[in-house]
Amino acid sequence: MPRLEPLDPAAAPPKAAEVLPKMAGLNIFRVMAHGDGLLPAFSRFGGYLLSRTRLDPHLREIAIIRVGVLSGASYEVHQHMRIGRDLGMREALLAAIHDGPAAPALTEIERQVMALTDDIVAHVRASDATYDPLAAHLSAQEMQELVVTIGFYMLVSRFLETFDVEIEPEPPSGPALDVGQKRA
Repeated sequence: MPRLEPLDPAAAPPKAAEVLPKMAGLNIFRVMAHGDGLLPAFSRFGGYLLSRTRLDPHLREIAIIRVGVLSGASYEVHQHMRIGRDLGMREALLAAIHDGPAAPALTEIERQVMALTDDIVAHVRASDATYDPLAAHLSAQEMQELVVTIGFYMLVSRFLETFDVEIEPEPPSGPALDVGQKRA
């Protein structure tokens, strides 16, 4: 049972009421609407991470889903597994994210992203052993985007779990999330 009920846009405080109709009807946004100005700030930053970075969307989703798995955030995992499928991520990869960096279905760069994510979630600072191999393949900007994405989704997972945000029984209506480009 949620600690805060999702708000109807008509009942939301002013700043949240202004942005809710422009957003996908997800419970995370409707629960965050209780925080009024928090919602537009959160959505701007989250939207940037999902649609305006140079980081490959598949690598981004690996990190986000892995954070959700490690945090026990079923809502986060559910939503981003859907996003991963929408991006064309292979089912074997999506399953491997639950198994960890040693899963045989992972490519080397996928394994490195998962190892870095695991390291940051567990230890805050990534070790040289997980940072250096990935930094050899990604630009400084992509590394920063990845680390910030991991940290942001740690925050998201903690928000979801603390307020017991429930998974929507059906996919929400409203504007779609822009989550980057599909790859072949």
